[in-house]
Amino acid sequence: MTKEEKVLVIQEIKDLLQDAKTVYVADLEGLNAAQTSDFRRQAFKQEIKVKVVKNTLLQKAMEQLGEVDFSEMFPTFKGNTAVMVSETANAPAKLIQSFRRNAEKPSLKSAYLQETVYIGDQTLETLVNIKSREEMIGEIIGLLQSPIQRVISALQNKPETAEPKADETAEAAPAEEAITETPAADAPEAKTEGAEGTEAPAAE
Repeated sequence: MTKEEKVLVIQEIKDLLQDAKTVYVADLEGLNAAQTSDFRRQAFKQEIKVKVVKNTLLQKAMEQLGEVDFSEMFPTFKGNTAVMVSETANAPAKLIQSFRRNAEKPSLKSAYLQETVYIGDQTLETLVNIKSREEMIGEIIGLLQSPIQRVISALQNKPETAEPKADETAEAAPAEEAITETPAADAPEAKTEGAEGTEAPAAE
């Protein structure tokens, strides 16, 4: 590879890593052509970018970026190396784990995500269980919505017994008035009879 070609490759790697929040470095050695093709196809479906690179060029590209300190990962750059970049923090780890059900490789060399460096294949399980930013936001939204949903559910299931009482009270009021007015209307008749009864003896 000429110097000019190396410069171009380094620039390609830099473009791949530029602003990347999740970077995995894996070993694909041992995968045959069909397995490698299948791995790339699955990665593409999950929006994971995969690029096989030379270790020295990967290190130079990372050094030139300068925005992130990848130096802890450099000792793992040995043998076959593939860079995996994804927007979802745990997507590459899940892909590696699922692919290993039918093959010994790929294996994880190192990873950088959420401003933390992970070294060695033994950290794969930890990375698989790391929640992505989207998953955490989804959980937070779910927690915030939960009390509101409970209130709405309670209101929807509340028996409607309070409203009819107001109507019943309004209807009962005129009936009570009618009962109290009836004796008042009979009172004058009783007095008239009494008056006639007292005047008769006076005439005699």
